[in-house]
Amino acid sequence: MEQPLVLKRAVRGSLRPGALRRTAVASLIYGVLAANGVVIVWLWVHGGNLHPSSTGEALTSVGRITGLLSAYLALVQVILLARLPALERTVGLDRLTVWHRWNGHACIDLVVAHVIFTVWGYSLMDKFSLGKEISTMLGGGIYPGMITATIGTAMLLGVVATSVVIVRRRVSYEWWYAVHLLAYAGIALSWFHEIPTGNELVLDRDAADYWRGLFVATLVILVAFRLIAPLCALVRHRLRVVEVVDEAPGVVSVRLAGRNLGKLAAAPGQFFVWRFLDRRRVWSAHPFSLSEAPDGASFRITVKALGDHSGRVRDVRLGTRVLAEGPFGVFTSARRRRDRVLLIAGGIGITPIRALAEGLDDDAVIVYRVLAEDDLVFREELDALAARRGFTIHYLVGDHRGDGAHLLSPQHLGELVPDLVERDVFLCGPPAMTDAIHLNLRAAGVSRRHVHLERFALV
Repeated sequence: MEQPLVLKRAVRGSLRPGALRRTAVASLIYGVLAANGVVIVWLWVHGGNLHPSSTGEALTSVGRITGLLSAYLALVQVILLARLPALERTVGLDRLTVWHRWNGHACIDLVVAHVIFTVWGYSLMDKFSLGKEISTMLGGGIYPGMITATIGTAMLLGVVATSVVIVRRRVSYEWWYAVHLLAYAGIALSWFHEIPTGNELVLDRDAADYWRGLFVATLVILVAFRLIAPLCALVRHRLRVVEVVDEAPGVVSVRLAGRNLGKLAAAPGQFFVWRFLDRRRVWSAHPFSLSEAPDGASFRITVKALGDHSGRVRDVRLGTRVLAEGPFGVFTSARRRRDRVLLIAGGIGITPIRALAEGLDDDAVIVYRVLAEDDLVFREELDALAARRGFTIHYLVGDHRGDGAHLLSPQHLGELVPDLVERDVFLCGPPAMTDAIHLNLRAAGVSRRHVHLERFALV
């Protein structure tokens, strides 16, 4: 049986091989993205768009470059959703989430700009009203693929609408995820508009072949990492549910056993995307962190009933096969830069902290923040680990709207951990709590580079 990975002390001021590797991979990713962006702009320039002869042509030129860039960012969005292990391990879930959000905003903004400038420009050149120009484009048969492009744009706008926070909180994860599948359909439909009608692509076969290559490469990556790799893992590791245990009201742990699990090289603090292969759960997959350091023979995850899917995990039958994608995430000991660490967990965010606790040093500190005593999970396990490994643990219970308002304020953090600014801090919990404590840590003097985040946004 493999030994749990340990939160080893970092050599102060040294740069680990893992950090060098992540920097190299990140540089390669940035380079590829930038190079493709340069090629796309060059294709636009090469098409004669810098020298319009009229206002209408100038507007349509802007429409072309916004269209090309929006199509490119849409493909990038697919890559960000493809769960590439190298990308996840290099960038981390939190940063990828930010990239995904802002790339999505930029993509849809460029799509809208493309529509506005293109229709406006052609209406001036054709001397049509905007209404007549739109009617001509959609129903005249002059511009192939316009109907599919319009449907695709509507699908992308639907994805944006469901991503608005207030809407996100009113729909289940399953519906939200299903709507986001429309993004794939919308991007696929753009193919039938861009290739036949894109000015640069109609006139330049090399440019058209370049774009075909981008679409095909994106499709290959998507199929390889979202379909083939998980199915291969299913066959190879044969994960199945072997134990379901109630940990606290509404909180359940699931143990999964399989073959050759050590070859997955999962580390404490990482997560997998889990899909339980039974009739009720096969259509939904959710990310859950390991709540115990992997031992090579089994994994344990711990789930709080916060939504449709997580609420049904308690009913999963023993022996149910499980498809797992991962491991993902950089909330691990590899991010540690300093000798001493502080781990802060809020609510069910204790799960990766619990896994990391198995390798803590005797001068480490864990702070576990909950609203009520019933919300404490793994208390007995954490106390036993603290006694065995010698680290300190603080349980902070209280409602932030009442007597617990001062908990984990900058002053309170300094009182709990006097040498706070000399530690690496690992912070995990619900997004609102994580953001608030992050600000408090910064106000207490902890540098940004020594705060490592994992936000739990499960429903």
